[in-house]
Amino acid sequence: MAEEELVDVTITADDAEWLAEFTRSLVADRLAACGNIIPAIRSIFSWEGAVQEDAEALVVLHTRGSLVPAIIARADRDHPYDTPQVLAVPVSNAHPGYRQWVLDSTA
Repeated sequence: MAEEELVDVTITADDAEWLAEFTRSLVADRLAACGNIIPAIRSIFSWEGAVQEDAEALVVLHTRGSLVPAIIARADRDHPYDTPQVLAVPVSNAHPGYRQWVLDSTA
């Protein structure tokens, strides 16, 4: 049997408290083991043909690769942005105990 892939999923939002509540719901539903929130980042991006700049918050979720589609679906349903930033990055290596905790904490 192949080993389950761990990923870090990043999501941004313009409201750190909304992002915290969203993260709590993902953890409660076992879609993520935890989320580390950085409450203040500065995002510079191209949107609708212009360079934009906004203050945002960022969460880094620790989860299983197989749960990413459910996280994207939840973001599509609940996120205030039309096109939320949801990026999954494979974890190439992890502490064995932490890896097992992520697996045990997600379903």
